Amino acid sequence: MPTAETNPPTSLLPQWWGFVQPLLHVMTDGQTRPSREIQRLVSESMDLSEEARAEIMGSGVSRLTNRISWALSNCLAGGLVERVRRGHYQIADKGRAHLREHPEPFSSSREATQYFASYWENPSSGDTLRVVSPSGPEVISESTALEDTAVGASPVERIESAVGLLDQDVAAELLTRLRGADPAFFEEAVVKVLLAMGYGGAEQRGRRIGGTGDGGVDGVIDQDALGLDQIYVQAKRYAEGNTVGRETIQAFVGALQGRGTSRGVFITSSSFTSRAIDYAQTIPTRVILIDGARLAKLMIKYRVGVQVQRTYHVVEIDEDFFE
Repeated sequence: MPTAETNPPTSLLPQWWGFVQPLLHVMTDGQTRPSREIQRLVSESMDLSEEARAEIMGSGVSRLTNRISWALSNCLAGGLVERVRRGHYQIADKGRAHLREHPEPFSSSREATQYFASYWENPSSGDTLRVVSPSGPEVISESTALEDTAVGASPVERIESAVGLLDQDVAAELLTRLRGADPAFFEEAVVKVLLAMGYGGAEQRGRRIGGTGDGGVDGVIDQDALGLDQIYVQAKRYAEGNTVGRETIQAFVGALQGRGTSRGVFITSSSFTSRAIDYAQTIPTRVILIDGARLAKLMIKYRVGVQVQRTYHVVEIDEDFFE
């Protein structure tokens, strides 16, 4: 699609506390089940759209599975379910009593927090809470715990959210730097981004060809060693608000046709008008439009113009060690 990339929509799934009652309901028959079967039964019992079920977290994990896992972990901490053996659970008498007293799902994060807070350990001076995870408790500050439970996010989701906020700041700085750079530098940068994405093969067959007499093309990527399959690139370093219009895209399409190709990538540090986007979607020539926001995200994803500042390791229990 040649349209500019937008921020992902808000999750369509309930937060983890919205899965507590459905989880207990599917376990009322008293059978001992593995966690994966519990996750499947809970998922099948709820009226969730296919779009909601397909949500994936930044780590590549199913968001639905993650939230059901957190519900199960907190139910275990609260004594609502029991671990019969490794990875297998059954409902406890306390869980049955909870269903009788609370037949409907928690209506808010505050309500769920009030219920589970007494089961989250207070390990020291009262200024920390232990939030139970599928692999064990995680110590976080009380203020952070209360703030995070207000939105019902699991610790993994909180980590991804925090990284996302940091990425937004870096993306804004990237665009500021790119818009203030020399046009030739911008042309080189966009070619490097495409090479980092895997275009041009392992040999990194791509180069900037912009300059006087470039014929409307600023870069070329050779998809094969002989250059028989090529992708041409146009790069426009525009200030914010200086949008790329349909006429500019038409000129690029003409340049592609003059070179006997039907594929190109148009990258700008600003954005495209709706007419430019509509035009790119309707013509037979395959032209991909990448605006400034998407360019910055690609640079972060493929580590172009950025570097990793620090790495955090999220660990879990090695069950094989204890067997």
